[in-house]
Amino acid sequence: MARQGIFAGLPWWVKWVAIPLIVLVVFGGLITTVVGFVIGLLFKALILVALVGGLIFLVRKFTSSSSRGDW
Repeated sequence: MARQGIFAGLPWWVKWVAIPLIVLVVFGGLITTVVGFVIGLLFKALILVALVGGLIFLVRKFTSSSSRGDW
Protein backbone atom coordinates (compact mmCIF):
# COMPACT_ATOMS: atom_id res chain seq x y z
CA MET A 1 0.00 0.00 0.00
CA ALA A 2 2.85 2.38 0.73
CA ARG A 3 4.15 1.74 -2.79
CA GLN A 4 0.91 2.99 -4.35
CA GLY A 5 1.11 6.06 -2.19
CA ILE A 6 4.64 6.86 -3.39
CA PHE A 7 3.79 6.47 -7.10
CA ALA A 8 0.25 7.87 -6.92
CA GLY A 9 1.02 11.46 -7.91
CA LEU A 10 3.60 10.69 -10.61
CA PRO A 11 2.95 10.78 -14.35
CA TRP A 12 2.71 7.46 -16.22
CA TRP A 13 6.03 7.94 -18.01
CA VAL A 14 7.89 8.13 -14.71
CA LYS A 15 6.42 4.82 -13.53
CA TRP A 16 6.73 2.94 -16.83
CA VAL A 17 9.78 4.54 -18.52
CA ALA A 18 12.06 6.45 -16.15
CA ILE A 19 12.10 4.04 -13.20
CA PRO A 20 12.72 0.89 -15.34
CA LEU A 21 15.54 2.76 -17.13
CA ILE A 22 17.13 3.65 -13.80
CA VAL A 23 16.85 0.01 -12.69
CA LEU A 24 18.50 -1.14 -15.95
CA VAL A 25 21.34 1.36 -15.55
CA VAL A 26 21.99 0.38 -11.94
CA PHE A 27 21.56 -3.39 -12.29
CA GLY A 28 22.35 -3.77 -16.01
CA GLY A 29 25.73 -5.42 -15.45
CA LEU A 30 24.26 -7.89 -12.99
CA ILE A 31 21.39 -8.72 -15.34
CA THR A 32 23.72 -9.34 -18.30
CA THR A 33 26.02 -11.46 -16.13
CA VAL A 34 23.15 -13.67 -14.96
CA VAL A 35 21.68 -14.00 -18.48
CA GLY A 36 25.12 -14.82 -19.91
CA PHE A 37 25.71 -17.44 -17.22
CA VAL A 38 22.35 -19.11 -17.86
CA ILE A 39 22.89 -19.15 -21.65
CA GLY A 40 26.40 -20.57 -21.18
CA LEU A 41 25.07 -23.24 -18.85
CA LEU A 42 22.37 -24.24 -21.33
CA PHE A 43 24.94 -24.40 -24.14
CA LYS A 44 27.23 -26.63 -22.07
CA ALA A 45 24.30 -28.87 -21.16
CA LEU A 46 23.41 -29.16 -24.86
CA ILE A 47 26.99 -30.12 -25.72
CA LEU A 48 26.99 -32.68 -22.89
CA VAL A 49 23.78 -34.27 -24.14
CA ALA A 50 25.13 -34.42 -27.71
CA LEU A 51 28.43 -35.98 -26.63
CA VAL A 52 26.81 -38.56 -24.37
CA GLY A 53 24.27 -39.41 -27.07
CA GLY A 54 27.05 -39.82 -29.64
CA LEU A 55 29.04 -42.03 -27.28
CA ILE A 56 26.03 -44.24 -26.58
CA PHE A 57 25.33 -44.49 -30.32
CA LEU A 58 28.92 -45.51 -31.10
CA VAL A 59 29.12 -48.03 -28.27
CA ARG A 60 25.84 -49.68 -29.29
CA LYS A 61 26.87 -49.72 -32.96
CA PHE A 62 30.24 -51.34 -32.33
CA THR A 63 29.05 -53.77 -29.65
CA SER A 64 26.16 -54.97 -31.81
CA SER A 65 28.46 -55.47 -34.82
CA SER A 66 31.13 -57.22 -32.72
CA SER A 67 28.60 -59.59 -31.16
CA ARG A 68 27.61 -60.76 -34.66
CA GLY A 69 31.25 -61.47 -35.49
CA ASP A 70 31.66 -58.76 -38.14
CA TRP A 71 35.04 -57.76 -36.74
